[in-house]
Amino acid sequence: MNKETGGPAFPLSQHGTQTLGMHITGMTLRDYFAAKAMPSILEQMDVCNGNELKNSAWIAYQMADAMLEARK
Repeated sequence: MNKETGGPAFPLSQHGTQTLGMHITGMTLRDYFAAKAMPSILEQMDVCNGNELKNSAWIAYQMADAMLEARK
């Protein structure tokens, strides 16, 4: 498990990890947590402009980092 990302969100068995010689790991647990947090963050926004969207993404990853920390 990667300390920064939490490792893969949906790990595959050793048999299913390679396709056409490429190693496939999928999204990280950190990405999954951020994606799950995003709807509630966007729901609280009135206007979606570029700066607010970047800020909401940053907040989502901060929440994901807190969730990873809470798992320790």
